Amino acid sequence: MTLLRESCLYQIWLALLSIYSTSAVHRFLTAAGAWCNHQIDSSLVLSVLCREGVVARAWPESALCRGLTWLINLPGNLLHRLYTTFQLTFEDSFFARLAFSLGESTAIAQSWTIMLLWVIPFSYWNNAYSLIAFAALLVWFHAGAMHRRDYRLDLAGIGFYPLVLFGAVFLGVLLSYAPSLSFRFLFYHISAALCVLVTVSAVRTLPDLKRLAAGGAVCVAVSGAYGIIQRIQGVEVSSSTVDLKVNAGMPGRVVSIFDNANTFAEVLLLLLPLVLALVLCSRHLISKLLAGGIFVMGCVALGMTYSRATWVGFACALVVFVFLWKPKLMPAFILFCCLAVPFLPTTIWNRVLTIFNPADSSTASRIPLYQAALEVIQSRPIRGAGLGTAAPQAYIADWNLYHADFPYVHSHNFYLEVWIEAGLLGAASFVASMLWNIKRAAHSARHRADSPARVITCAAAAALCGSMVCGLADYLWNYPRVMCIFWFVFAVALAGVKLCDEKKGLDFAG
Repeated sequence: MTLLRESCLYQIWLALLSIYSTSAVHRFLTAAGAWCNHQIDSSLVLSVLCREGVVARAWPESALCRGLTWLINLPGNLLHRLYTTFQLTFEDSFFARLAFSLGESTAIAQSWTIMLLWVIPFSYWNNAYSLIAFAALLVWFHAGAMHRRDYRLDLAGIGFYPLVLFGAVFLGVLLSYAPSLSFRFLFYHISAALCVLVTVSAVRTLPDLKRLAAGGAVCVAVSGAYGIIQRIQGVEVSSSTVDLKVNAGMPGRVVSIFDNANTFAEVLLLLLPLVLALVLCSRHLISKLLAGGIFVMGCVALGMTYSRATWVGFACALVVFVFLWKPKLMPAFILFCCLAVPFLPTTIWNRVLTIFNPADSSTASRIPLYQAALEVIQSRPIRGAGLGTAAPQAYIADWNLYHADFPYVHSHNFYLEVWIEAGLLGAASFVASMLWNIKRAAHSARHRADSPARVITCAAAAALCGSMVCGLADYLWNYPRVMCIFWFVFAVALAGVKLCDEKKGLDFAG
């Protein structure tokens, strides 16, 4: 550390900061940032958007929430009663005390779980791993609940709309066009629900939250490094994923430890904002440099995926993150982005220009996919075709709703796909869940003092916003592991808001 401070580069950096702090550019950007803050605080539109609805506000104290909370915590209450009855016996047992200690450290166990779970290569992956892992963490959590009366599953913190969405998932199986095809997809959603339940309930301190973000950073580090190695070794260009006429000269798309470049890009989109948050809230220089190196490596790997929708989503995520974290930096951030455009690699810039090019086969293929999905919605608007991608595929094939050369896999649109899988209730509750969570995170960012919990909350909310934008041209839940990561980030935002509110002793209010 001393060597770094005495170095020539460090002295040059301090001199540049001193010059910048007294420059006209700094004064202009400071004034522009203050103006942005004033516009945000006085905006009627933003005040309406940030207001929490009546249903969400009444949920924690509702009879339904209290009843479901009692029911879901019944095993923990029974275990605690067993502990109090035989307290001396349990306290005299080394193994019982060890189990209680481990159970109260469920968040630590979860951070290690996701570090190991999300770096398994695709060729060795089984979707049952997620279900087994989070079910085991739930059992682990109950070991702590047996010992401590206050260690309980937090259903109120998860919110009303996500529970409605989970109910719509079950209806998506019961009302499916092909229930047998939909049933196996139910287990993927159960895995995601367990992830949310365990994460929101187990995170109780700031170190817990930071460890979970660090677990996501390990996934970015391993997959990003492997993706860069793939590029160095060379990746064959596939005509099935790239229009070679429109994208002439573009190299092959890296997939890293995943099976698909878009899947890899979506994982990076969801987790990179959490890595950026670690850069900003780490206290030690070494951890900042490590997190910064992982973030840069992840961004480079994201560029190598040549996933256009994810690029746009990530750009939106960065904008939202800066807007929530420090709005006064928005003018400087926009200026930096404009100055960075000419330095983009030619292949990336050419790829960006094909987004709205109708001659690109990938862009043109979206139209018949959207048309087929809209046909399903028109014929089954309330109940949809059934949970999972297999049931809509069967329905569309049986009714001859899709007419294109490429096979129909899914609608390549997050919102349309959720609608045709889980029906109108699923689509409405999905959108409501995202808006509710993002609004709560935005409220915490605006009305809580700066802290690591606030920064991580901003990052999780920004990642959700980016995925919503990316979802306009792709379906992020097509790969169950990405679905689980998506809901993990969703839960991190909820847990971050809970910590911010506990720190200030305030409840979220409209």
